[in-house]
Amino acid sequence: MDANEVARYLQNHPEFFEQYADLLAHVHIPSPFGGKAVSITERQVLTLRDKAKSLEAKMAELVTFGEENDLISEKVHRLAVALLTAPDTASVLRALYSHLGGAFAVPHVALRIWGAGSGAVDSHEFDEVGAEIKLFAATLKHPYCGPSAGQEACAWFGERGAHARSMAQIPLREHGSGEGACFGLLVFASEEAHRFYPEMGTLYLERIGDMASAALLRVVG
Repeated sequence: MDANEVARYLQNHPEFFEQYADLLAHVHIPSPFGGKAVSITERQVLTLRDKAKSLEAKMAELVTFGEENDLISEKVHRLAVALLTAPDTASVLRALYSHLGGAFAVPHVALRIWGAGSGAVDSHEFDEVGAEIKLFAATLKHPYCGPSAGQEACAWFGERGAHARSMAQIPLREHGSGEGACFGLLVFASEEAHRFYPEMGTLYLERIGDMASAALLRVVG
């Protein structure tokens, strides 16, 4: 009988330790910290202590994530209030730029609108864009997050676009995320390569896109 068979036997016959309880007091195994051997009971205590530390670390991590989500939710709420109370196009654009560049600390923000009230306001947000980027935005099911290299929207940032290394591109739709015709694109850019990366969660980006879409449709649609 080899070690694996012994292990399987003990797993399948837990009553063994009840029948031979005295044996446990005489069995010693190497300490995980080196030195003298310890009893099975002592080893179990050490194992449980390690598990407790691991659970404490995991709990601390979850608490940190929860606190971070609370902060982001508060920022999203404030942006929503600002957009709801913005009376016109200029006010909506100011709210977007000030909150995204301020509370959210997005280094560069750009926006283009081509379907809703296009040309109604004399600003860069209504500048003509190419058919390729319109098609790209329309086919996005979720915000694009990743490298900025090769992305046409980099040109919207002028000279600053040459230094961008990552970006997020959020389609603006008539009926929220993934639904309705696409009428614009909201773009974030950063010089940090990992600020916007492919594996990042996009829930809050989608919510920001929904709010921006609703606010813009209200004032320019």
